[in-house]
Amino acid sequence: MEKAVKLSDDDHPSIQAVAKEISAGKATALEKVESAFIFVRDEVKFGFPPRWDEVKASETIRYGLGYCNTKATLFRALCRVINVPARIHAGLIDLKIMTGIFPSMAFPFMPKLGGHSWLEIDIEGKWKPIDSYINDKPLYQRALQKLDRSGKVTGYSISRAKGDSSCEYNFGEMGFVQMGAVVEDLGVWDDYSEYMSSGKYPAMNRMLLMAYPMVARMCNRNIKNIRAEELKGPANH
Repeated sequence: MEKAVKLSDDDHPSIQAVAKEISAGKATALEKVESAFIFVRDEVKFGFPPRWDEVKASETIRYGLGYCNTKATLFRALCRVINVPARIHAGLIDLKIMTGIFPSMAFPFMPKLGGHSWLEIDIEGKWKPIDSYINDKPLYQRALQKLDRSGKVTGYSISRAKGDSSCEYNFGEMGFVQMGAVVEDLGVWDDYSEYMSSGKYPAMNRMLLMAYPMVARMCNRNIKNIRAEELKGPANH
């Protein structure tokens, strides 16, 4: 990005409308955050939009799908409107977590680590991380079963490498979705655009940017197939 443009565009009418709807009748900040969490997790399906990372929160609502970085941008925008202190925490993640999501032919051309982010929310003066909104619940449940059957701890957009996993509203008490695959901390940011403009952001090279639209379509097809699989027994981890 040549110029930092606020990606958590909380002043956009669509963000304002969603924030108003999800906070209606909610008495406490945590209730409002939970409502925002459910919207980001399930109303925005896990998937890859036409552009990588440089996606505004309002665009994520329009696309109806997003991944860790674009969902964090949206969640951050909603928190701004409902007056809940929140920030984006960035890091690098082991891309093995996308085994079963990314097409296998793409891995040889990709770096071993990729950019990743999650949200932190100020609760009674303490910043608490949350990432269990990343995968929509239907996808998470089926992906978790595929991960269990694979015998691995990381893959299908889930990692249990550092502990339990959960797609429920929690700040790590029940587990995270992807934190187990995070290998490097790159700090906290008020807006994802600030991180993208920093020297810490792992920007895609030109070849990967050119290939991204095709790879995104293949990923979304794989995700659709996983989500469509029959759920066998409980998977509510």
